Amino acid sequence: MLNNVPMPNGWEIRYTCEGMRYFVDHNHKTTTFQDPRAGTDRPKAGFGRAVAYERSFKWKLGEFRYLCQSNSLANHVKIMVTRNNIFEDSFGQILNLQPYDLRRRLYITFKGEEGLDYGGVAREWFFLVSHDVLNPMYCLFEYAGSSNYTLQINPASTINPDHLLYFRFVGRFIAMALFHAKFIDTGFSLPFYKRMLNRKLTLKDIESVDEEFYNSLVWIRDNNIDECELDLDFTMDFEVLGKVDTIELKEGGADCAVTEANKEEYIRLMIDWRFSRGVKEQTRAFLDGFNEVVPLQWLQYFDERELELMLCGMQEFDIDDWYRNTIYRNYTKTSKQVLWFWQYIRDLDNEKRARLLQFVTGTCRIPVGGFAELLGSNGPQRFCIEKVGKETWLPRSHTCFNRLDLPPYKSYDQLKEKLTLAIEETEGFGQE
Repeated sequence: MLNNVPMPNGWEIRYTCEGMRYFVDHNHKTTTFQDPRAGTDRPKAGFGRAVAYERSFKWKLGEFRYLCQSNSLANHVKIMVTRNNIFEDSFGQILNLQPYDLRRRLYITFKGEEGLDYGGVAREWFFLVSHDVLNPMYCLFEYAGSSNYTLQINPASTINPDHLLYFRFVGRFIAMALFHAKFIDTGFSLPFYKRMLNRKLTLKDIESVDEEFYNSLVWIRDNNIDECELDLDFTMDFEVLGKVDTIELKEGGADCAVTEANKEEYIRLMIDWRFSRGVKEQTRAFLDGFNEVVPLQWLQYFDERELELMLCGMQEFDIDDWYRNTIYRNYTKTSKQVLWFWQYIRDLDNEKRARLLQFVTGTCRIPVGGFAELLGSNGPQRFCIEKVGKETWLPRSHTCFNRLDLPPYKSYDQLKEKLTLAIEETEGFGQE
């Protein structure tokens, strides 16, 4: 165990006020969460492929798990709940505990069902609590869109006077799930994960949560505003709980007309507003609660898709069900590109299959009823492969329609190369 290994010369272990362990290098007057005694015991990026290895999800997950293990505390913390009041019981106990206590081994007990918890009870607790906490009926969260069964913060959550405490609790709970390597029942939208990671939100992020809003901004981007006489300014009307407020996108926005010259600024401000409207305080409370248990900087090397996989897990894919519930446009089941696509899917591991599903549908989660129950902008929408473009193009996706635009590639190797690049480097050009 590293705890039994002496520190290198000039190094010291200290703890934050929340009990989080960190290391002081007096030689260079720096601090770090990384244990300098790790040496060769930890996985390293090497074997002649340092860059590629460091970028792999498995390697990053191993690094994260090491940080959690090296900052776990001795003994256990006991949480006792009743099944018929699991939400409120968990809320009260988790908020009353010190954040560092939540990094101890969990000992979960259901009243009337006392027994040893070797991990199975804790897994069930995470599943049940996440099912309740993230249930839109509690008004804390809402579905991200009519075609999307992931969640985002509900602006109407302010109806609960204690809503910020609840979001702090949810932040702690989600951090606990990551720290203890447990999965939750329902995931958040990918834009929400991007906010957690402090990544820039783009116009493309809007499509999966608000297609109409997305299309209106795309129209403004692609047309000359000065010729259209739209009479737009830098304001937006926003309704919550029956009350409509006019929000300025920037200072003096009501007196600033949108023109061809400033429409890029307008679109950027609209993107920021769309994902922060009415939820800034709730988001801050969530992130504060999360950061108390797991420092957000530990997640800096992950992207939003990897964060979803960490929280929701990778499901087993029934490729035959996927195949049966896929439709084609300008291709047929016997088109060579389609045959190559399914060969590619069968050759992938579960992680890459999940990332491809995220790329096309916006989430790695499969509905309970399988691929036949995938949702699109107008209700049930099966996975679709459409022949679009030239062989030099990259594949593109339309998450509102669960559609993959697959160019007519000339060989399996070319299809494999282009699809792999698209699902691993989607930011900025892989989606449309």
